[in-house]
Amino acid sequence: MYDTSVMGRVEINQYVVADPNICHGKPTFTGTRIMVWQILEMLEAGCSTKEIRTAFPSLTDKHIKSALSYAADLTRGEGYVLLKV
Repeated sequence: MYDTSVMGRVEINQYVVADPNICHGKPTFTGTRIMVWQILEMLEAGCSTKEIRTAFPSLTDKHIKSALSYAADLTRGEGYVLLKV
C-alpha cells in the first residue's frame, strides 16, 4: 500500500503514477492527467485499444496494458494507493 499523503508522488509502475498534486492523487499515466480508471472503464465498455488510443493519442498499448496490470495487482491485494482527500 502506498500513502500519497505521506510519501508524495508514487510510481506504481513504469507508466502509472499517483501524485497528490495531480487529479487528487488518483492513479494517472505518467506525464498526463489521464486517470487509469478512465481507460479501465473504456475497456469494460468494450472499446478496443485502437479506440482508446484515438481518444487519448498520448497513450500506447503499453500504457493500456499497464492499467490492466495495475488492476490485476489491486485484485490480488497488492500495490494499491491510499488516498486522503
